[in-house]
Amino acid sequence: MRNIGLIISIIGALFLCKGVYAQENLRTFTYFSYDYDSDHTDTNKVLVEQLASQLRIQNNNKPQNPIPGFAEEVTLADYMTDSIYYLYKYSDSSYYVASSMTREDIKWDTQIIDSKTTRYTTSINSNRIELIFTSKEGVDANPLPYYGKFKGTMKQMVRNGLVQLELSGVSKQKSKAKRLITDNMGVRKGSREMSNIKRERMIITTHVFDNEQICWGMEKPTVNEIPFDTTLHYAGGTLILKRIMMPVLPKHYQTFIELRQHSNGDAYDRTGSVFVIPDANERLKPTFLDAIIGHPDSLPTITGRDGQKYQGIVPGISLMQKYYYSSFVYEPIVELMRFFTPFGVGKYNDRVKLDGLDWENETLYKQEVTELKPLLEGEVLIGVFIGNYDGGGHKVSLDIKSYPNDYEWNIDDKSSLNHRIVPLVNTCNVLEMAGQNYGKIFGTDSITVHFYISKNDSNITLRYISTGHGGWGGGDEFNPKENEIFIDGVKRFSHTPWRCDCGRYREWNPVSGNFWNGLSSSDYSRSGWCPGTATQPVYFNLNDLKPGNHTMTIAIPQGKPMEGGFSHWNVSASLIIEK
Repeated sequence: MRNIGLIISIIGALFLCKGVYAQENLRTFTYFSYDYDSDHTDTNKVLVEQLASQLRIQNNNKPQNPIPGFAEEVTLADYMTDSIYYLYKYSDSSYYVASSMTREDIKWDTQIIDSKTTRYTTSINSNRIELIFTSKEGVDANPLPYYGKFKGTMKQMVRNGLVQLELSGVSKQKSKAKRLITDNMGVRKGSREMSNIKRERMIITTHVFDNEQICWGMEKPTVNEIPFDTTLHYAGGTLILKRIMMPVLPKHYQTFIELRQHSNGDAYDRTGSVFVIPDANERLKPTFLDAIIGHPDSLPTITGRDGQKYQGIVPGISLMQKYYYSSFVYEPIVELMRFFTPFGVGKYNDRVKLDGLDWENETLYKQEVTELKPLLEGEVLIGVFIGNYDGGGHKVSLDIKSYPNDYEWNIDDKSSLNHRIVPLVNTCNVLEMAGQNYGKIFGTDSITVHFYISKNDSNITLRYISTGHGGWGGGDEFNPKENEIFIDGVKRFSHTPWRCDCGRYREWNPVSGNFWNGLSSSDYSRSGWCPGTATQPVYFNLNDLKPGNHTMTIAIPQGKPMEGGFSHWNVSASLIIEK
């Protein structure tokens, strides 16, 4: 009997060793992470589970209503196998990235604080990093395993003298599980590939145009209604137009437009514009769409002292509208971005070879337009114009990209409820090849427009874009001219558009003229633009305006015609008003 009892005890011990009845201690370490410079006011909870040699690390602040493309992220680490696994769980798929815990590239200075506490310090990208570890808990637990393998439990991480992560509490319970790391973690990716996946999934992208040709010689489409997601060419082919459906986004998203352009035959620097048509679906009043489908003369027109007519450049009422619908007012187009093509990038890269210069294949223009989001929600009519009379012209691709600044999808806080856009002026004649006049009116006149401020309006900003043109020595392209802006008859702002960094963009101008003195035509300073760049808007504060009717006047000392040419100014202005 004594031998039988001994045998049973041995068998039981063997089962315990194999983990059939044995339970491991599962420790949970609770950390609080603090935003940089937050003074411990903004915190996130980080939970670290430790079982034997393995860790499971996860931020416990999962959004209640996550944005599209949100991934639940979990970090797994194993001290025994010297491994880290970064898991990314999407609603439809899972990925992971594997790496080693050991970091030979980071050198740490070690300081023994007491018998149980050690401080490790280093500098990474000019940031001083301090990690404080304790042996009090008797286990290895590091919520930041990508910094390397350390003995003990991390108490604190300090960056540049400010606490960024701090141990708050430890709990312990029995667990039948032997491992925290499972075999099925999803599809393995490299770190760079995974970074691209994360970015692309979170960015909300609307593809508008894809390698579309803008050139002279395309027939005008015979349509009165603009269909969705169909590119149409107007003004002899120099303007492309598309009706698209844009998402309504929470306020925290930042929106950018990306335009790519290369020459498909035209070798010159040309004016370009990306614009939207406000109220394009309005049938009771004229919109710019009427001019695109019909003729610019259908728009409200002003006559300058020079005797010339300028169509659709300011809010107004057409003759037909005066007769039928006098309460509705036409609004000019709103310019998202003014850009300028360089001299022949792409098409003519093999034409000229210069030592020390490698020509770019295309131009990329990227500009934030978050303040114009109310015009980029729902049904949108968007166009791109490049003035040219070349049969090959240019090719462009346009994307609208919105980037989140929060993981929560708070659609009730959408931007269209918080501010509105009031178009005031646009003299950039995007229908140039269909008969719309150049902005020559400043040679004899100023431009005055009326607008209204309600008692609920606040944070009023004037968004202003201005570039001067006249391509000879005495033309306004090459001569600085002060733009004066008057509000209610009082001069409030002065702005002189000028770019003196054009030589920086020589690599985008393969067939720019090269002169005897070593300069290129594309190097010359210009009135608010360079070949191959976008012109940045300027912003003027009008918060002091009282409720009621107001006027804005723009005056520019435009040069006189000479040498067979004329000067003109492309000016666009809109009010951004918060409610």
